[in-house]
Amino acid sequence: MTGALALGIFLVAFVFIATEKVSKVKVVLVAAGAMTVLGLVPGAEVFYAAHEGIDWEVIFLLLGMMVIVGVIKQTGLFDYLGIWAAKMSRGRPYRLMVMLMVITGVASPVLDNVTIIMLVAPVTIVVCSRLGISPQPFIIAEILASNIGGAATLIGDPPNIIIGSRAGLTFTDFLVHMAPVVAVVFVTFVLFTGLLFRKSFEYDPERVANVMALQERRAITDPGLLVRSLIVLAGVITAFSLHAVVHIEPSVVALIGAGVMLLVSRTDPLDALREIEWRTLVFFVGLFVMVAGLVHTGVIAAIGTWAIEAIGDNYFGAATALLFGSSVLGAFFDNIPYVTALAPIVEGLAAEVPDARTSQALWWAFALGADFGGNGTAVAASANVVALGIAAKAGHPISFWQFTRYGIVVTVFSTFMAWIYVWLRYFA
Repeated sequence: MTGALALGIFLVAFVFIATEKVSKVKVVLVAAGAMTVLGLVPGAEVFYAAHEGIDWEVIFLLLGMMVIVGVIKQTGLFDYLGIWAAKMSRGRPYRLMVMLMVITGVASPVLDNVTIIMLVAPVTIVVCSRLGISPQPFIIAEILASNIGGAATLIGDPPNIIIGSRAGLTFTDFLVHMAPVVAVVFVTFVLFTGLLFRKSFEYDPERVANVMALQERRAITDPGLLVRSLIVLAGVITAFSLHAVVHIEPSVVALIGAGVMLLVSRTDPLDALREIEWRTLVFFVGLFVMVAGLVHTGVIAAIGTWAIEAIGDNYFGAATALLFGSSVLGAFFDNIPYVTALAPIVEGLAAEVPDARTSQALWWAFALGADFGGNGTAVAASANVVALGIAAKAGHPISFWQFTRYGIVVTVFSTFMAWIYVWLRYFA
């Protein structure tokens, strides 16, 4: 009964988010409050529980990076990069989109995809403004690229960190098993965008001529602050990359980096706080509480257990169920709490498999489904929510369906390509 009630509240809230008739922040707060009042979440433990509560790791990672990006913005770097990108692409929209996607896709496995989106999205808005074209298709393409590219490594996508910790998989394991299929899917996606976004490629020769005449160096307003900021950013990126070695959580690194950035920039903390996307952070908090209700009442576990039991000892069938099931469910429940909830079930299933190679195949199928499912809807992954928040604050809102109609297509073809890869590499 409690599970049905939690699922009902979640689905009603999701409908309101999808239709956008009410602010999504209001929707998640009301839904989270309803679940709390009805006892569908674990009480005060929702603020502390690792698996049935708010993921503060994500919240504080975003908070720290928002402060860092806000300080860098003051140097004029984003304007510089925007003019540079426009000139390198010679104002050709498809060429520009490919350039931005490649930058995003290549950087996402090294940074996490949320961080790279926070760095690339402001540049995209600047360059599109200079060229007089809509930035929404470009930001959508970058989100999709970041979720695909981030799947390649342990630190590239938050669900991978959870899976790696639970399954005992290393950074090298992810590179060897995930990177090959991610590379193929990413190249296919880049080629496919020419068709997918073909109606969005506008070209204004007059604006392009004006941009080509600009000198990007003049966009840098404070060279000294830029140097200091880039040193801090490099330190943060290095710490992210060495996560498996230094064992310092990314959220802690981001918060330390934010503090150091404020010190070296002498920025008024109040100015830095104005750059934080508070609506995005509050939305995440409410969404995590909503998903906690589904976890606490056993809805997600029941769905996962039912799917796996239906497969029996057909391990390729189990891998298929994990891949497609995670792709579908991860698209609706946010892939971070979804992976957190389902990981113990996958761990139990993998432990019963006699062959180590097949056992690992289940984990890779699970990871690929969750990562690629992050492109399914506008709320399926952290990078999606963050990028849409940045776009809305800049005056270029992207609706739920505007993103989702592209995301679903990309999720379907990437998941099918992953399924073929899993069959060929582990079962054929």
